[in-house]
Amino acid sequence: MSRFKDFRPAGVIPATLLALNEDMSIDERQTRKHLRDCALVDGVSAVTVNGHASEVHACSLDEQRQILAASLAEVGDAVPVINGVYADGSIEAARIAAMAEKEGASALLVFPPNSMAMGGHLRPEMAIAHYRRIADATDLPIIAFQYPMASHLGYTFDTLLALFDAVPTIAAIKDWSNDVMLHEKHVRTFQSLPRPVNVLTTHSSWLMASLTLGCNGLLSGSGSVIADLHVALFRAVQAGDLKAAQAINDRIYPLSQTFYAPPFLDMHNRMKEALVLLGRLDKAIVRPPLMKLGEAEIARIRTALEEAGIGRDGARKLAA
Repeated sequence: MSRFKDFRPAGVIPATLLALNEDMSIDERQTRKHLRDCALVDGVSAVTVNGHASEVHACSLDEQRQILAASLAEVGDAVPVINGVYADGSIEAARIAAMAEKEGASALLVFPPNSMAMGGHLRPEMAIAHYRRIADATDLPIIAFQYPMASHLGYTFDTLLALFDAVPTIAAIKDWSNDVMLHEKHVRTFQSLPRPVNVLTTHSSWLMASLTLGCNGLLSGSGSVIADLHVALFRAVQAGDLKAAQAINDRIYPLSQTFYAPPFLDMHNRMKEALVLLGRLDKAIVRPPLMKLGEAEIARIRTALEEAGIGRDGARKLAA
């Protein structure tokens, strides 16, 4: 059972990476070190494991349990740990959710089932049934992962409102709508409901612009590299300090342009390489179908880190 019983997802939440050995088995020692590097940054409100950033698509249920257990053992007394629920079927999703609660997670990040990609957005009752089955398996607060509508895995605005009514344990959305007008509508509407639902932006390629719309937090894979800058940016925006926010964003910009360049699927691969360059990971191994980056791209990552003022001794002081 989680020690953070009243946790409500908000604030700065890094989505952490997964360290692997040369044989592609889990490197638990390095993964635990990485968890500490993220979770113990002043101002971080929680960490997420078993998400996109930790290659959950390529991990078995037993490995997901191992990752969660190791994460809780390492940082579970310091911050809430959010566990991803990534499954194409609702029964398996509920099984993962129950496992996460039993292990001691504080919340769930529920991915849309890929099985709904061929028109599930036209059947809102499918999304509601999926979330209800998960909620029946656990009392943990749920973060609904909202994808772009173009992916056919996103939920319409009306479907989200129906979801919130049907599943009261939904406490937040991880908003990747990738539509500025819709994103602002989410922020203004969902956070003002009689039972407010926080909007956690994951628009990491335009993070400052997104936060200024009033999001109550952010949940981002790039927080695995620059959690301190995310905290500083979030605090500056919350304080209405535009000049400070712009200065921090100037440092984030070269990294967001590099991490989220095409092909988008390599974003977390690039973040692993950044951590190696910074001396925070020993090696950057990914599981197929992801593949090792070439030297030219690694050189671009090194340049972006330099432009951001981040070196092997850690991020440059924000006042510098």
